[in-house]
Amino acid sequence: MKIGVIDYGMGNLFSVEQALKRLGCEVVVTANETVLDTTDALLLPGVGAFPDAIKRLAETELDRYLHKVKAENRPLLGICLGMQLLFEQSEEVSPTKGLGFFKGSIKRFNGDNAGRKYRVPHMGWNELVMTKYPSWLNGEVTAKHVYFVHSFYATDIDERELIAYADYHGIKVPGIVANGSITGMQFHPEKSGQLGVHLLEQWLKGVASC
Repeated sequence: MKIGVIDYGMGNLFSVEQALKRLGCEVVVTANETVLDTTDALLLPGVGAFPDAIKRLAETELDRYLHKVKAENRPLLGICLGMQLLFEQSEEVSPTKGLGFFKGSIKRFNGDNAGRKYRVPHMGWNELVMTKYPSWLNGEVTAKHVYFVHSFYATDIDERELIAYADYHGIKVPGIVANGSITGMQFHPEKSGQLGVHLLEQWLKGVASC
């Protein structure tokens, strides 16, 4: 299977590239649309600030390409900031419009929930609670915890698009979202041990079955 990792200058590409290779994938890391068109599925990583990432996607015209990917019903997985970019908008730094593949807004953890202070960023291992099982996830999951590192999270989402969440000091943090061929994971599956590898592998098998 050939996976295209979209390189728009805002991702920690090495770890996810190596994780995909360990699962037997041929991986191309590129911003070249012609090369990306030869792949079976695409992965959108991301590290950094939302406005900078959207600006880079616009400068490289990859935002237009991603809309084409969605229209063609091609499999796309967004990870961490890559998932957040798939939502309608973000308040990070300044209000910024996202790709709009998922309903909802990206907002900052405020560090206080009903008078109880908590740490920002949300960093470390947290239990992933499944709300439903998408077609690509074959059977129950046994491991429970995945690795998060983020200060912003998706709010006001369409609950029909929510696959799994984590409870962070009483805040329901979307962990996996899905809409048709588009999937997002807020945590880092490539850094999330047994469950992360399982989820990434199952997503790849779902791609292969299509």
